[in-house]
Amino acid sequence: MKIRKAVFPAAGLGTRFLPATKSQPKEMLPLVDKPMIQYVIEEAVQSGIEHVVLVTGRGKSAIEDHFDISPELEYNLASKGKHDLLEKVRSISELITVSYVRQKEPLGLGHAILVARDLIGDEPFAVFLGDDIVDAPVPCMRQMLEVYEQHKCSVLALQQVDKAQISSYGVVKAEALNHGVHRIVDLVEKPSPEAAPSNLAIIGRYILEPKIFEILARTRSGTGGEIQLTDGLRELVQTRPIVGYEFSGKRYDTGSKIGYLKATVEFALKDPELGPEFSQYLQEYLKQ
Repeated sequence: MKIRKAVFPAAGLGTRFLPATKSQPKEMLPLVDKPMIQYVIEEAVQSGIEHVVLVTGRGKSAIEDHFDISPELEYNLASKGKHDLLEKVRSISELITVSYVRQKEPLGLGHAILVARDLIGDEPFAVFLGDDIVDAPVPCMRQMLEVYEQHKCSVLALQQVDKAQISSYGVVKAEALNHGVHRIVDLVEKPSPEAAPSNLAIIGRYILEPKIFEILARTRSGTGGEIQLTDGLRELVQTRPIVGYEFSGKRYDTGSKIGYLKATVEFALKDPELGPEFSQYLQEYLKQ
């Protein structure tokens, strides 16, 4: 079955970016001239996803406004002859079909996905986490969809991480198959470096079978008092195959301040208009 829909959890409080996120969603923080959420939605579009379900919460109305039409702004740009900017603004509201559902309490990633159940229905779906932005010639999710077509089961994006950082991730125990594909045997949420079954961490891209919904509905709170998706996947793998895929591309962890700063600098350097001047500025600054 074709993967048509994707869930985008965006109800988090963004506490690592306070006070900047006190009155604006973390997902709307800009990387150069686009909010972070737009990069991930564009990846979904480029991967063939047709419908995104955004799981939001209180104080997230700016996300809805961003993907809606803005008649006043469009009229202003048109009347001043700023047609290039007008086209950019209009293209955002035309990117993809977006639905919204609220997660009333911050009860974890597993719960956020469960909230989207009625809008997803009984079909396999993708999950994108906005903290992970992947720069790749072939979009990360497109790579995963190709793996899904081959194996017809849930697919998790994997990346090798240093043992010192492993406790920040869901980690898999796996058996290598071929071409970066691994058969998942078990999963552990945020293990200590000593207890980690491998250095293969799950990053923010998933393709999931709809059976995960009934599992999450009965999953008890785990690490951090939240309903963890990893715990649900751990039960799913007992009855259904799951594969992990080491994707090609550079991943930026924009959920951390240092990761956000690195992404900002590197995306600015790649910008055809800003890049040359910004590069020159950085070189001159580093000579001081």
